Amino acid sequence: VYTRFHEGIDIRPVHRDARGEPLDEVRAIAAGKVAHVNPMPAYSNYGKYVVIEHRWSGSPYYSLYAHLASVAVAPGETVKQGQRIGVMGYTGTGINQPRAHLHLELNLMLNRNFQTWYDTFFKNDPNHHGLYNGMNLAGLDIARLFLALRKNPSLTIPEFLNQEEIFYKVTLPKSPHFDLAKLYPWMLQAGTGSGQISWEVSFARSGVPLKIEPSEKPVTQPDLSYVKKSAGDYSYLTRDIISGHGASAHLTQYGMQLMRLLIWPD
Repeated sequence: VYTRFHEGIDIRPVHRDARGEPLDEVRAIAAGKVAHVNPMPAYSNYGKYVVIEHRWSGSPYYSLYAHLASVAVAPGETVKQGQRIGVMGYTGTGINQPRAHLHLELNLMLNRNFQTWYDTFFKNDPNHHGLYNGMNLAGLDIARLFLALRKNPSLTIPEFLNQEEIFYKVTLPKSPHFDLAKLYPWMLQAGTGSGQISWEVSFARSGVPLKIEPSEKPVTQPDLSYVKKSAGDYSYLTRDIISGHGASAHLTQYGMQLMRLLIWPD
């Protein structure tokens, strides 16, 4: 069990039967391929959930549909935009019938070497979701994305994320296993000079990575190189990735583990 920053949209049911059970069908937000289905509510805070992979301009993105009552698709299945993938429900932790809803996310993947990282740090808690565990998915602000797409239907995700505010930056040791740069090459900023010995990754407050820049700073482990000034404790603002106040800001133990995931195995 872990706590996540709420970066998705919660959608209430419009239709219920006489017993109050939600009847609304959940449909794919875009064409793609079913990457993961969790049929066992007890295996996740998300209850029964579906993850669909979408490949846009060569990069993978993952829509996630949580708290379903039932699932109508299987892993490996190709789906069209608007295709029924399940029925809205209230499976998962801390949700009852009156609070039934769909939790929808759109995510980037952090590292395809996730399982060995997970086995290292969370070996006593089985991972039932493979690469599609919530820890390995960083959600963008999908509500704001949908509003932005209304104004500009041709907006791309790289363009959208380029408008996000940078809240903190972390310098990572150079590594051949830095998967983020391979999955999302559009994040890479030009200027890889001969003196480059590390990478500086910029993040939104929610933890979604925004850009990757070459760095000449020597580091042997992830190092917090910038955080936006804030009066509060950073742990409440950053999903407990950063802790402390002002100049004492630092990566938490979990934050350090998560940054190591980006270059795992390190």
